Amino acid sequence: MLDEQSYDRVLQSLPLLRRADPRLAEEIREAASLVRLRAGRDIFVEGDRVEGIALLLSGVVRVYAIGSGGREITLYRFGTGQSCVLTAGAILNRRAFPAVATVEQDAEALFIPAETFRRWVRHVDLWQDFVFEMLLQRLARVMETLDEAVFRRLDSRLAALLLAQARLQNPVRMTHQQIASELGSSREVVSRLLEEFARAGLLRVGRREIRVLDAAGLEARAAR
Repeated sequence: MLDEQSYDRVLQSLPLLRRADPRLAEEIREAASLVRLRAGRDIFVEGDRVEGIALLLSGVVRVYAIGSGGREITLYRFGTGQSCVLTAGAILNRRAFPAVATVEQDAEALFIPAETFRRWVRHVDLWQDFVFEMLLQRLARVMETLDEAVFRRLDSRLAALLLAQARLQNPVRMTHQQIASELGSSREVVSRLLEEFARAGLLRVGRREIRVLDAAGLEARAAR
């Protein structure tokens, strides 16, 4: 059972739960628990039975699919105050998890057992709103990912990814394999495109890092 101090901390990261009436708040405190998840840990892999759902108080989880050829493609990430719509779907439909969910940054989460979550979604407006909001957000993100993967050139997507990452940190500290996984491509293809960008003076490729030298040039590539 969550003590009062822990529950107050939960409310800071999950403001949705402030709408809970006293009875529901007490149920949440009794049924839920706090868990810490280390970076690199697989929460679920494809085919796992889903025992509960995690609502993040901190950290980031990446959800991705692996194709028959072994290539990965990121479906979405979720962070503080969010959860995984595929987990919710697996619980509500009593099905196995259909992808892979891996902790990308050390995380803390409110963990709710599957049966409790199923009952709350069935009977409590607050939890129904939570699931529908997740569905809308993630469906939009997945459609965006599919649209990019199917209709947008890979060099444009690579340029856009590098620009976005460079705005956070330049040099970008990602391996060629990590970039390939983000884009649903192969390491070999990503390496070839990076060499092409480097020859054009757009960036410099170093050991486990990529320094963007010409952001305007990359923007032009991203817009193609």
